[in-house]
Amino acid sequence: MVKRYYRKPHRYKRKKPIFRQRFFWPGILVLIAAGAIFYSLFFLEVFQVKKMIIGGNEKIAKEDIESMVEQRLESRIFFLKTKSIFAVDSEQIRKDILDRFPQIAMVKVSRGFFDAVSIVIAERQALAVWCADKCFLLDGEGIIFEEVFEANPGLLLLKTESAAGELGREVIDKELLSQILGIKEKTEASAKISVGEALVVSEERLNMKTFEGWQIYFNLKGDLDWQITELGVVLEKQIPSEKRGRLEYVDLRFSRVYYKYK
Repeated sequence: MVKRYYRKPHRYKRKKPIFRQRFFWPGILVLIAAGAIFYSLFFLEVFQVKKMIIGGNEKIAKEDIESMVEQRLESRIFFLKTKSIFAVDSEQIRKDILDRFPQIAMVKVSRGFFDAVSIVIAERQALAVWCADKCFLLDGEGIIFEEVFEANPGLLLLKTESAAGELGREVIDKELLSQILGIKEKTEASAKISVGEALVVSEERLNMKTFEGWQIYFNLKGDLDWQITELGVVLEKQIPSEKRGRLEYVDLRFSRVYYKYK
């Protein structure tokens, strides 16, 4: 007897349409929800920046800061304009303010609640006036930040070897500046005189000019306390105030004090 084998017919499973796939509709819902959230965050009116809160400015007009920042608030997403609080680039705004206003030493930019940007600044404080071709206010970091056109008797007039300077840039090392201002303060207290100008001649030599018209030569690498003390002694015992009208300089750079009349 011959055995016969029969092969079962192959059945092809029909693919389900994509919209009947298990994850199709949940995926669509997720995309719709994500799109709605994205639109809300970047285009909904409630999240559009409407005000700036600016503090710490004294000399710089609030309107000038607002005008500059306003240009940075508007951006484009998919060719659509937005001023969303979530699109604000705080770090870029901070850099722009520092570049635009050399009078500002520090800026903190933060997002407020919903529709406000907060900007807190600290302006530079002038400790001296630095002069080359032009004169500028100088802060404690050795940075010039504002041009001046007339003398300020309350500030030391300082000159260095630098022939020119750029606003917002350092023109003198802050440690050297601190040293010079310290010399001025101690000299005025010890010798009972007023100093109006200072010239950094070299790394070792500093010339200071008094309001009486004569100069003092200091050795910046030497014992400054000794130099200032000796100046007071010489002025008290050897060069009384009635003789200083003819005085040209007092030189403190060596082991003994030298002075010269005109």
